[in-house]
Amino acid sequence: MSSALLVMDVQQAIVDIADDGSGYLTRLHRAIDGARAANIPVIYVVIALRPGFPEVGTRNKPLAAIARAGLFVEGAPGTEIHPDVAPRPGDVVVTKRRASAFSGSDLDVVLRARGIDSLVLTGIATSAVVLSTLCQANDLDFGLTVLSDGCLDTDAEVHRVLVERLFPQWADVVTVDDWLRTLPPQ
Repeated sequence: MSSALLVMDVQQAIVDIADDGSGYLTRLHRAIDGARAANIPVIYVVIALRPGFPEVGTRNKPLAAIARAGLFVEGAPGTEIHPDVAPRPGDVVVTKRRASAFSGSDLDVVLRARGIDSLVLTGIATSAVVLSTLCQANDLDFGLTVLSDGCLDTDAEVHRVLVERLFPQWADVVTVDDWLRTLPPQ
């Protein structure tokens, strides 16, 4: 299997809302460094909407609320990837228009072009991008791992239920440290 680490929606404005002081960015940075050391591609996924929000329909409640608040407009402050986990030159950054990393993006094309058939998921929020991407990636027959402490949600109980009860039905769910121990020695 050829794997990639997805770092999803770890954007400044989202981190500002969700970071709980638990050392999330430090753990995520360790996962990114471990992936790079093991020659596992790190692919960043960001949400960015066009000015005027032409891709947002009124029936999509979460996106309609984002549009009403004027959030996540391409190039606006806060949409950039958090500097503590920023991409390096040559890293792929995929822009999505919906909750799933696959929806409205070219992620599937990028993965298939690189022969990637297994994904390691991280990101904010567990109940949004991680859940949506996990469901779609499962339907697309990707092998899946979720780094439980590489995901973050504003609702700790929702996060717990997802990583302990729901995600294990479709993915291996491990901590960052446990995953790093499975990687080839550096």
